[in-house]
Parts: sequence; C-alpha cells; structure tokens
Amino acid sequence: MAQESKDDALNARAQRLLRVLVQSYIRDGQPVGSRSLSRESGLVLSSATVRNVMADLEELGFVTSPHTSAGRVPTDKAYRFFVDTLLRAHLPTDDASLEEIRRQLDLPADSGKSLAASASQLLSNITHLAGVVTLPPTKVAVLTHIEFLPLSENRVLVVLVLDDREVQNRIVQLGRHYGAEELRRAGNFINEHCAGLSLAQIRQELLRQLQETRESLNQVMLDAIDMAQHFFDQTGGPEDIDYVIAGETNLMGFPELSSVDKLRRLFEAFNEKRDMLHLLDQSLKAEGVQIFIGQESGYQILDDYSVVMAPYSSDKGVIGVLGVIGPTRMAYERVIPIVELTAKVLGAALNFRR
Repeated sequence: MAQESKDDALNARAQRLLRVLVQSYIRDGQPVGSRSLSRESGLVLSSATVRNVMADLEELGFVTSPHTSAGRVPTDKAYRFFVDTLLRAHLPTDDASLEEIRRQLDLPADSGKSLAASASQLLSNITHLAGVVTLPPTKVAVLTHIEFLPLSENRVLVVLVLDDREVQNRIVQLGRHYGAEELRRAGNFINEHCAGLSLAQIRQELLRQLQETRESLNQVMLDAIDMAQHFFDQTGGPEDIDYVIAGETNLMGFPELSSVDKLRRLFEAFNEKRDMLHLLDQSLKAEGVQIFIGQESGYQILDDYSVVMAPYSSDKGVIGVLGVIGPTRMAYERVIPIVELTAKVLGAALNFRR
C-alpha cells in the first residue's frame, strides 16, 4: 500500500517527464537521456534536476537503465501509467485512417468470416502490427425456452430451446442441491425475463441484476441467477471461439522482438490458439477497449508484447472481439482509437448484412 501511495503522489513535473520519456521511447526505441528529456518536455530544468526525477521514478519502478550512462527506458508500469492517462481523454482518429476503415469494411462480403478477415488485414495494414479478429457466429441464436431438471450429486440437466426449433441438452454442476420445485421456479423466471435474448445478452443481464440490485432480489431470482451463472460459465467459452490473424511478420520489424526464438514461440502460440483464445474470451466479456501490457496478460509468451482489444456488437449484443498485438512500445495514442473505431464499423457492417 505504501508503494501505491508513492505512485499516486507523482507530482505534475514527474508525470510530464515520464509521459515525454514514454513517447520518445515509443517513437525511437532508444534509451532517453536527461538532456533530451529536458528539451522535449518544454520545462526549464537543469539536467541534474531531470536526473534526480529519473532516479525517483526508477526507485518507484517506472523506468530502468539498460546501462549506467545510456539514459532510461520505460517499464510496463510506465506504459500502464501512460495508457491510463490517455484513456481519460478523448483520442481522435486521424481522418485518413477513418476513411480507410469505412471504405474497406463497406465492400461486399460473402459472409461474416470474410468481413472478419478483411478487418484483421485492415488493422494490420493501418497499425503495422498483427491484427486479430474473432469470427462472428453464423447466426446469433436467441432463447425460446429453458428448463432445469434435477440429476444426482448436485447436477442439473439444462434443456434449451433456441430460435423456436433447436433443442440442446447440457449438464452443469451446481454448488448445492436444488429441488425440482426450485428448478421449475428458476426456469420460469428466466423464461419470463430473458426469452428472445441471445445467451450472451442473458448472461450480461443476469449479472447486471445481481450486481445492481442484490439487496432487493428474492430467493427465486437468486436461485435463477446462481443456476444461470453456472450454466453460462460453461457456455460460449474459449473453445467456442475461432479467430483470424494477419500481419504477424510485421512484428519482425521491431528490434526488441526480432529474436528468432521469441518469434518462433509467439507464432506457435498463434497456431495452437489455446492461450490466445483465453485472452480473447476475457475481452469478449468486458466492456470497451481492453489493454494488456506485458505480463498483465497472464501468459508468459506475451510478456514482451501489448494486446489492445475491443468487442464488436450487432443489435443482438456482443458477437466478437478484435484488436492488435505488438511490442509494449506500440503507438497507443494511435492504436487505441483505431481499434475502437474498427470494432464499431465492423459491428455496423455485420448488422447491415443480417
């Protein structure tokens, strides 16, 4: 906690110098010296003063020195500070990128898969990073009816009727035993409040109710939400996601990523998909742009990378996620609004084709 208090107490001068250092390193990929920092910051400071501020930032874990006299480079913690500062402001997309996104995604496409592939290639072309887009489902099914039937050992058979015709049976493990009458009431509650919604929308709606009105929920509602949470946690997971990726070779242009071994392991991860799918699934369930910097992803293979993702939606709710993968020193100020805008345009394009 003491460390966090120090971080929060960074004065305006230290924040300005740190922001300039991050921007300079993103642009040039070279350690930043005190003289350059003083000049680019626009602050009237001596090199000695700048060095003192850098020493404080280094102690707090925001910067590091690759060599004794080589200047400083930002750490993942510095990038996180930089990104959080950016996200508090409106980031405009340059007009050329905006026009390119709209033009490319407004072309005729045979399917959602074709649009996803176009969006992936577009993200790669505009950002010069690797573009990733999950494939939208061929059709977003909506709930017609749900029924819970008791089995042994706290297990429940879930009978789903989707789109008035498709029947699916799934078995889920609950945290306690539910009687037949409790299961009937829970099913009735979901049918009454959620019929006509997609499974993703139902999950979002029930979680919203649980978070916002827990105090006023009666036992039937709580039982229904508990069962639905267990069911939806096992539905639409990472194994149901597929994605297209473009521009992986762009990553070879960054010196810090050009190690043959690093790239080989990353490309293997792209091919195996397992870790990437879990990361995409996290972004699919979130709201707005999600940014994982270095070790924040939780996957060692991505420790030297940043991932910027945003969900895209149709009129039936969130149906996929897209974004870019690049070095931690990516141009966040440009990449974040491009990812956000591409998600909006792709969602609109898919809606138009339904």
